[in-house]
Amino acid sequence: MSLPAPAARAALDLSKRDLTLDLARVVCVLLVVVIHLLEVGVGVDPATGAITVSRPLEHQRWFDGVTWVLQIMPLFFVVGGFAGMTAWRSLRRRGGTGADFVRGRVLRLAQPALPLFVFYVVALGIATFVGAPHGLVQSVAVGAGSPLWFIAAYTVCQALVPALATWHERNRWAPLAVLFAGVVAVELVRHLVHGRLDFSYAGVDVRLDGDAFGLLNMLFVWPLVQQFGFWYADGWFDRRRPWQLMLLGLGSWATLFAMVLPGGWSPDMLTNLNPPTLPLVALGLSQACALRLLKPVLSRLMRTRGARAIVFLAGTRLMTIYLWHLPIIIALAGLALLIPGASPTPGSAAWWWSRILVYVVVLALLFALSFVVGRWEAPRELGPTPPPGVVALAAVLTFLPTFLEIELFLSLPLAVLGTVCFGVAVLLLGRWPARTAVPS
Repeated sequence: MSLPAPAARAALDLSKRDLTLDLARVVCVLLVVVIHLLEVGVGVDPATGAITVSRPLEHQRWFDGVTWVLQIMPLFFVVGGFAGMTAWRSLRRRGGTGADFVRGRVLRLAQPALPLFVFYVVALGIATFVGAPHGLVQSVAVGAGSPLWFIAAYTVCQALVPALATWHERNRWAPLAVLFAGVVAVELVRHLVHGRLDFSYAGVDVRLDGDAFGLLNMLFVWPLVQQFGFWYADGWFDRRRPWQLMLLGLGSWATLFAMVLPGGWSPDMLTNLNPPTLPLVALGLSQACALRLLKPVLSRLMRTRGARAIVFLAGTRLMTIYLWHLPIIIALAGLALLIPGASPTPGSAAWWWSRILVYVVVLALLFALSFVVGRWEAPRELGPTPPPGVVALAAVLTFLPTFLEIELFLSLPLAVLGTVCFGVAVLLLGRWPARTAVPS
């Protein structure tokens, strides 16, 4: 069943919004900008005069411990699960189908990603044409492309919402158990393989990389964390007493020690992003509990005009902020090198203090940029939904280039591939001719 255009537009909105979740989503993205701002250090080697790229934040002794609190991407998927379940139920009440839902969600990822990949094609193409140092270009491209994994992971989660939400309504525990079993199974194989396992089977040489195999957990870790959002939408967390939520949250967070101390997983929760690992599941559950515990305070905050204005201003530009903040940070760092005294040595006291001003400048530039690329983030006027096979193909095209970026890193060929894939996906999911009845 296809939705008319007004209903399709409505499917992109959440009914009866919980503003505390909108606040959480905005805080998550703005915190990502902070972390990346502290991770990008661009300077000049005094001995050679060459431009160097470093990661000052990761060189701090306290960095690993801080990531246990500031790794907030699991919370984003919890909130995404709540939003997905709420939107799916609303759409279904109006007669919408799974294809209608997936079409809208994939468009919200593919559309804003398209101009970014066009930009990367132009930027990397120019750098290659003028003969910029390959090592420097590669370092910048790898850093700039690092947030793109999110599009692949979120595409998987949102494409699975209709199926997982229906399963959840039939048996809330079964999806949790099956997804958790999938996470554990992939982790066991990944740890058994460790680095690279070479063996022969039927005369064929096989090479199995543990981390590459671990990327299968993109099908289990993030959908499992998303399930916590389904339970949040059901009111399960609302029905728990504060002491119960506190025990569950602290218990989940404490399991990180059991995972990290024996050396099974990295104590750096940012490293645990790709491939996604079991500690992220524990973090997601603890963050869901913390969000509910903080809800009374956040609700009072969201009753103020200032908080609502900030959440609205950033919330309508979240994909622009997320996708474009690193290119802007890198461009500002390069520009500062041309201005005497404007580029403190990365990691120095002056550099740390300068991050405050740079953060404000980055947000201001993102706001200005949103007037140029923001229209790609806005919901489109949609016609009838394409056939489910076409929607599935568009979802695969949206997933593919950003998934490849995790393993291959951003490069000019991958930027070209991404531009083509996202362009085709947007065309496939855009206006679709209405089906005409065949005369009998």
